[in-house]
Amino acid sequence: MRLFLLLMLLLPLAPEAQPSLPYSGSWTDAASGEMLVALPEGYEADAERRWPLLVFLHGAGERGDSLAAVGVHGPLKERREGRDLPFVIAAPQVPEGGRWTMGRVAAAMDAAQEAYRIDADRVYVTGLSMGGYGAWEAIERLPERIAAALIVCGGGNPIGIGAAREVPVWNVHGALDSVVPISQSTAMVSRLRASGGDVRFTVYPDAGHDAWTETYANPEVYAWLLSHRRSER
Repeated sequence: MRLFLLLMLLLPLAPEAQPSLPYSGSWTDAASGEMLVALPEGYEADAERRWPLLVFLHGAGERGDSLAAVGVHGPLKERREGRDLPFVIAAPQVPEGGRWTMGRVAAAMDAAQEAYRIDADRVYVTGLSMGGYGAWEAIERLPERIAAALIVCGGGNPIGIGAAREVPVWNVHGALDSVVPISQSTAMVSRLRASGGDVRFTVYPDAGHDAWTETYANPEVYAWLLSHRRSER
C-alpha cells in the first residue's frame, strides 16, 4: 500500500522528477536517509543551466518512513497540482519521533548540490510547523549557505537568531493558531528585526495552525524567494 501511495504521488511529477535521493551527514548530529526530489520543467533541456534549490522541511505529521508523506503539503504539492516552480525542490524526511537537526538539513543540501546543477547563490529554505522551527534554526546556524527563507507557523529560541541578520526572511503565522502560538513567531521576528534583520511578517487574522495552504499557493512567495541572492546582500 505504501509503495502504491508513493507511486501515485510521484506520477504527476514525471518525467522530470526523481523518486528519492540518499544523503548522509558528517556533523556531530549526523543523519542519513532519503529525500524526495522534484526537478523543474526544462531541467534536462539545457545541460549548462544552474537552478535555484528550495529545501522543504515538513511538519511533525509527515515524519516516518514513507517519502510520500513529505509531498502532502508545501511546494511539492503545488508542483504536483501543476504550478510551475523554477526550483530543484528537495524534501528530506525526519524519522518517526525525531526532529529537524542541522546535520540532516546540511546533508540534504550537500546531496542535492552534488547530484544536480544547483546555483549556490540561490539556495532557499522553507518549512512549516516543526519544519518552521527547523528553518529558523537553519538560518541561524547555516546563514552563509542560505539566500532567503520562507518560514510558516514555526518558532524557536530567539536568543541566537541575530546570527541570521543577513538572511532575508518571510515569516507567516495564523493569528488563531492553537498548536504553535503566534507568540512563537513574534518573538523570533522581533529579535531578528532588533538585530538588523530583513523580515517580512504576514499574519492571517482568521487562520489557525494551517497557515501553509494559503502561503504555498501564493505565487508571490516564490517570486520573493527568487529575488534574493547570497552575493547581493
